Amino acid sequence: MSPLDTAAAPPRNSDLEAALAEAREAYAAKRPKSAAIHAEARAVMPGGNTRTVLFYTPFPTAMVRGEGCRLWDADGNEYLDLLGEYSAGLFGHSERRILDAVKAALDAGINLAAVGEKESRLARLIAGRFPSVEMVRFTNSGTEANLMALAAARGFTGRVKTMVMRGGYHGGVLTFATEASPVNVPIPLAFTDYNDPEAATRDILAEGDGLAAVLVEPMLGSGGCIPASVEFLQALREATRRTGAVLIFDEVMTSRHGPAGLQGLTGVTPDMTTLGKYMAGGMSFGAFGGRADIMAVFDGHRPGALPHAGTFNNNVWSMAAGCVAMGEIFSASAAEALYERGERLREALNAACARAGVPMQFTGRGSMLCPHFRAGPVTAPYRATPAEDRLRELFFFDMLAAGIYLARRGMVALSLPVSEADCDRTVAAVEEFIAARRPLLAG
Repeated sequence: MSPLDTAAAPPRNSDLEAALAEAREAYAAKRPKSAAIHAEARAVMPGGNTRTVLFYTPFPTAMVRGEGCRLWDADGNEYLDLLGEYSAGLFGHSERRILDAVKAALDAGINLAAVGEKESRLARLIAGRFPSVEMVRFTNSGTEANLMALAAARGFTGRVKTMVMRGGYHGGVLTFATEASPVNVPIPLAFTDYNDPEAATRDILAEGDGLAAVLVEPMLGSGGCIPASVEFLQALREATRRTGAVLIFDEVMTSRHGPAGLQGLTGVTPDMTTLGKYMAGGMSFGAFGGRADIMAVFDGHRPGALPHAGTFNNNVWSMAAGCVAMGEIFSASAAEALYERGERLREALNAACARAGVPMQFTGRGSMLCPHFRAGPVTAPYRATPAEDRLRELFFFDMLAAGIYLARRGMVALSLPVSEADCDRTVAAVEEFIAARRPLLAG
């Protein structure tokens, strides 16, 4: 019998709501200090936190320490960290070379209000890695990188409208699960469907010379780790060439997939690329780059250059850590090895689901993957049913009970310290989840 079940309680699996209520109760009982931290925070912070993706009920687990790919919460519970800070924690929690670089940078002075030699070194490392990046500038996050890339496209083309994908996500103010969100910046938008080459071609050509940019993730991140087909990306490339729109790949997450990101693996080269997450070793970071003629709109040596402000764009700790992360640690061979480790994990998880004959699967590429509680190919974003939402939440709580920390939505982003033994442990935990929850998975 699975450790997620007890001899006295199998009937809970006949009712999804009852199973969830029991899982939440067991979760809360094991984390009184996290509950107290949340209660205190609610007095001064709406919802008790400052980052929506980390919010869940009855309260989020408060982590207090990390080492390698392990985490410890305020109540002393230990976890295998498979969330990897939503792909930003590529190097784990205690990579000594990064810690030493950050400490040395801080010891030399924190806010210098000046350029430094490390920013050009990091820029050279990035430009040498991605086929589309001839020149690059830095920001504080992937969100800012996307905003500035769109500014570059508008400045370069003299046009205003941007086409995005339904279900795409490009940062906290560029989120497109729906076509209207009050938090989004007021940029004129057009929409098309992800992974539909014919629709995308039709919609881009219909916009014609009014379209400044097409912004796309070569694999949806928050949309469920759904990879774009090569045919879809090629269709975007051809249609934007025909209309003169700037094709922008958001590789903030997917740049970890191989030495040159997904543009390297797919062979489709955009005009611009946005980057972020792990590249500064876990420090705040974003970057946008592309063709030299497009990026020249920011060249201060030229009259009428576009402004690009940002107090912390070239902060000393991110620049120092980034040079070590990208110049010493995350080599081409390290990227390839991590990609293959993730591919093996996803294949093993899907094999476990197939053996059990349950409507559950994992999509993704390389070191990023996400569960879906439905049968059949998952190639585009979808509106989950209430039952799917509850199963996803139950999976999250059951994985926590097994000592495995992942995103509330189920997403996994492996870090370099995650071992084959850790992957085997993950497969075993998912097998136990399937065994314990089979009646609920079967509907």
